[in-house]
Amino acid sequence: MNAHAVSRRMVRLLVLTLALGVSSAAVTTSTVPASAASCRVTWGSLAKSQPAFTGKQVTNVRSGRHACFDRLVIDINGDGPGTPGYSVRYVRTVHKDGSGAVVALRGGAKLLVVVNAPSYDESGYLTYRSPSETNLVDVTGYRTFRQVAWAVSFEGQTSIGLGVRARLPMRTLLLASPGGGHRLVVDVAHSWS
Repeated sequence: MNAHAVSRRMVRLLVLTLALGVSSAAVTTSTVPASAASCRVTWGSLAKSQPAFTGKQVTNVRSGRHACFDRLVIDINGDGPGTPGYSVRYVRTVHKDGSGAVVALRGGAKLLVVVNAPSYDESGYLTYRSPSETNLVDVTGYRTFRQVAWAVSFEGQTSIGLGVRARLPMRTLLLASPGGGHRLVVDVAHSWS
């Protein structure tokens, strides 16, 4: 092979190498990381509600952390008829029904979560009792939640205050549970997307 042929071959290899490098760089910079793409939410922050009532009772309050949002779950069980309704909305202050007392909540924004189901049975016995009214669940280390506090269970409705970092997108889901119960799920996104 002469020097001219070797030189042309080296130039072709160099061009091919650069072309492959540019095309892979273009693919890398034009794609969105999977985690960012999966965290896009379109929920908004307006009130969510469903006007229905049930004879079932609130039996548990729990929470969980997810990649894109923090989740509050309220379990509603029992033999009563109907599907529970709810109202979830941002408020300036959470108050206890009946007394009007303020429920102090940590965080830059406050959500009032009202489930149209009592936390007591028809005989007046509690179906849900938290060890602490000011911290129903431990949300230490959560990205969005700051505090979950008891407001009241009064006249067939149960109210819970949810302190969050800021006014962020939120959604509610009412899911069926085994045995005829339901779960009210409140998700609050970590950020606006």
